[in-house]
Amino acid sequence: MDSNDSKEAEVPLYKWDESPYEDIRTRAAYIRTKGLCPVTKKSINFVCPYSGIPTHHSEEAWRNDTEYHEKKKYELLKKVNLYEHDIRSGRKFDEFVFPAEQPRDYATSLANWDTFFYTRDFAPMNTEFNLAAATKVLSYPITIAALLHKFSPYGTVPRGPITIEGLRSLAALRYSLYPPHTKSSESITFKERPIRIFILGSKMESMLPGYVWKQFGYLFPESKFEIHLVGPEAYFDRESRSFGPTNEPNGRPLVSRFDDQITLHHHTKYFHEIYNQGDLFPFDPYLDVFFLFHPGFKTADGIYWDKALKGLLESKCPVFVTGYHEKDIDREIDWLKNHELYDEMDILMNKSDNLFACTKLDLVDINPTETFNSNSKIFGFRGKRYHAIKA
Repeated sequence: MDSNDSKEAEVPLYKWDESPYEDIRTRAAYIRTKGLCPVTKKSINFVCPYSGIPTHHSEEAWRNDTEYHEKKKYELLKKVNLYEHDIRSGRKFDEFVFPAEQPRDYATSLANWDTFFYTRDFAPMNTEFNLAAATKVLSYPITIAALLHKFSPYGTVPRGPITIEGLRSLAALRYSLYPPHTKSSESITFKERPIRIFILGSKMESMLPGYVWKQFGYLFPESKFEIHLVGPEAYFDRESRSFGPTNEPNGRPLVSRFDDQITLHHHTKYFHEIYNQGDLFPFDPYLDVFFLFHPGFKTADGIYWDKALKGLLESKCPVFVTGYHEKDIDREIDWLKNHELYDEMDILMNKSDNLFACTKLDLVDINPTETFNSNSKIFGFRGKRYHAIKA
């Protein structure tokens, strides 16, 4: 028995309806209320005996779901079940003991999770459970770092997904992150403010403590950053364990300073609202970048993304978008392609696998036989830059 099998054996396989954790029981009830059986399209009342998760309307529907059994989807759902109970088990999470700053002559590899953890001297990720827990929180900051870093693993076309316009945008940001040096080895000072990273529609990102974002900061020791979390769920109150407005006077963002390098700015308004206020102007392609993690352009929030897109394009700053899987990222791209402003966009990064996707499997509550990995796919765009033409 290998280490993964041994670890899996240590995690009990509970039925979600009978889980010792209330939030998992609540999630099971939500699936029964909102989910639809993939066979009958009726409500879900049957628990898969292999995975312990409510999946179908009845045992008959479960047996008749040939795709479910032929593709062994229940094995993926079983992993989802085990991951959720492992993260709540109270075991010692050595994977959350993150390393501190390394000497400057140590190089970090951003080729994939394995090389990143090894070259940053993380605790060994001995099991898939260790890896799932660590990547669940680190996927967000390291996805950003892998694009901005001078040793980014993403090459230009045709060998890589970065387009020529994408290279121009990333080169501008890297000029700020790695300014040229004079002969006296003193950096040329031209930045009047920190580099700003805007995360629109944030939720999970809002829950990340500062020490997680600091792992991003360690990769850029010469730069200062403002992490701007934007959206109704941009602030997570740790005491009440709920999302809500910041209650700051005059609608100003709540700013929390982790250290001299990183500050977190919580804007609990939609992006178009703070953009129209003008408080964040001017935007600078050398200093500003946007990330939209699983935005869901076609969901109920589509009206707000429609309003946000104009400002995103006007900023001329790069915008990177992630998706849960191939179908999800295709939906995001199709929404942009069908938008009236599509002709105003430059593509910076073609659709690609995200090398720093979360390895923890999860499921779609309204379609509980569908599993996904957060940040699995990624692409990028920017407002089109028009070149001056001599008369």
